[in-house]
Amino acid sequence: MKILFASVLIFFVMNAQAQTPDEKITSLGLQLPPATKPIANYVKYVRTGNLIFLSGHGPTKADGTNITGKVGKDLTIEQGYDAARVTGLSLLATLKDALGGDLSKVVRIVKLNGYVNCLPDFTEQPKVINGCSDLMVAVFGEKGKHARAAMGMVALPNNIAVEIEMVVEVK
Repeated sequence: MKILFASVLIFFVMNAQAQTPDEKITSLGLQLPPATKPIANYVKYVRTGNLIFLSGHGPTKADGTNITGKVGKDLTIEQGYDAARVTGLSLLATLKDALGGDLSKVVRIVKLNGYVNCLPDFTEQPKVINGCSDLMVAVFGEKGKHARAAMGMVALPNNIAVEIEMVVEVK
């Protein structure tokens, strides 16, 4: 019985490790949106050496609209979490574009800076930005664990609910 259990455990561990990030995204029932264009005079990412710096992304839904409003006033913490997860998908779409379509070149998600559109007395920013952090760990496993800041802002561009920027180490 112990041998059978160990064999089953090894099978699941090996299969989990064998999944590419794209396969993991699909197995989570998610889909990456198209990579978006900058809305001003900047680029969506800059690669220097083995690091990619992704500009701030917002929660753009598949239909091209943004999740807007202040978390804690117009949106619940759970809706803010979802907005951060949608933003994470957008970040991954840009990252995939930067890597020529191959997310398996990711060595590590190094850092996330998350900004939450909220009232001055709102203090649950980490719970909101967890939407993006949890996504990175779900897609990349240990390589998705990162350093992070979660900050409150009295306003964000176009009234988006969250904005997140990311630094990634790549092959």
